[in-house]
Amino acid sequence: MTSKEKGLVLPGVSFGLGGVSIGNEFDYVTEDEAQATLSAAWESGIRYFDTAPWYGLGLCERRYGAFLHTKKRSDYVLSSKVGKLLKASPRNKGRQYYPMSPSPNDVVFDYTADGVKRSIEDSLQRMGVDSLDIVFVHDISSDNPWLPTKWEEQFEIARKGAFPTLSKMRAEGMIKHWGLGVNTPEPILRLIETADADVCLLARQYSLIDHQVALDTVFPAARKAGMRFVIGTALNAGFLSGRPRYNYGAESHLIPKEILAKRAALNEAAAKHGVDLRTAAIRFSQAPDLAAALIVGARSADQILADATSTKAKIPPDFWSDLKQQGLIAKHAPVPQDP
Repeated sequence: MTSKEKGLVLPGVSFGLGGVSIGNEFDYVTEDEAQATLSAAWESGIRYFDTAPWYGLGLCERRYGAFLHTKKRSDYVLSSKVGKLLKASPRNKGRQYYPMSPSPNDVVFDYTADGVKRSIEDSLQRMGVDSLDIVFVHDISSDNPWLPTKWEEQFEIARKGAFPTLSKMRAEGMIKHWGLGVNTPEPILRLIETADADVCLLARQYSLIDHQVALDTVFPAARKAGMRFVIGTALNAGFLSGRPRYNYGAESHLIPKEILAKRAALNEAAAKHGVDLRTAAIRFSQAPDLAAALIVGARSADQILADATSTKAKIPPDFWSDLKQQGLIAKHAPVPQDP
C-alpha cells in the first residue's frame, strides 16, 4: 500500500504534546510535575502524545506509560521512534547523553529490521500499551553526533531494514503510519525517493525563525509523494518564548547574532500589533496544508495549558502582512486565516 493510498488520518489530533521536556532534556522535572503536565494536556483536549526511547533514555516513555495506560487506547494517538535501542548497564553512559535523567541505559543505534521490531516491543513494554499509531525512524541526520558511522551509511541500513519492515507492519495493520523524525531536510528528501513513508516529524525545520527550505524544497517534494508532516519545535526549543537557548544540542546556548536579531525584530512587530509572540509562533507552524499535527514540549501544566490556549487564539491579519513586508517570514509562507 502506497502512502497516497494510505493517506494520513489523525482525527482530532491537530495539536499534541512532545516528550523532550518530560524526558528531562532541559530541566529536572519531578514525577509529580510530569504527571501533572500529562493530566493538564489531557484535560485541555490533547489526544496526541509523541515520545521516543531517546527522551531521557526511557524516562519519557515510562512517564507517558504511567499516565496513558489508564486511558482507553482508542481515545488517543501515540507515536514513538525507532533506531536507538536501550540497554541497561551498571557502568552506563546515560549521563553523557542526558545529564538530568536518572536512566541506567546505554544507547545502541540499530536501524535494521530486527532492531525496529525490538525497539517497538521495548517501547510498548515501557509504556504498558499494546500498540503505536505512528513510528518515526529517529535521527538519521547529519546533525546527530552520536551515530557510529556517517548518516548516509546508517540511512542505507534503514533503507534495507527499517523502511520495508515498517511498510509491512503498516500494511498488516500493526501500525498506521511511519516516516522519519529528523532535524535536517536531506534525509526526508532521500526518503521520498526510496520508500513509501507517509508522515515525517519535521523537527527544527518549520518555525517563524527558519522555514524557507521547507517551503521551497521539502514541501513540494512531499506534496508530490502524498506525504504529510508532524511539525515539531515551533518555538525552537523555547527560544521564541524567551528562553536563552536555540534548538537542541550541547551548544544550544550559543545563539547566532542574526538569530537573536530576528527574534528581537519579531518581538517588536508582535508588540506593535498586540500579539503574543509565542502564540504567533504556534499558529504559524500550524498553518501549512501539509501539517497533519503540531507538537510542542512542556515541562509543566501551566506551559501546556498556555500552548493549548494559543492554538485557538486569533492573530490580526495585519501582523502577518507586516512580517512579510519586513522580510521576517517568506512572502509565500501560509499564515492562519482568522476572521
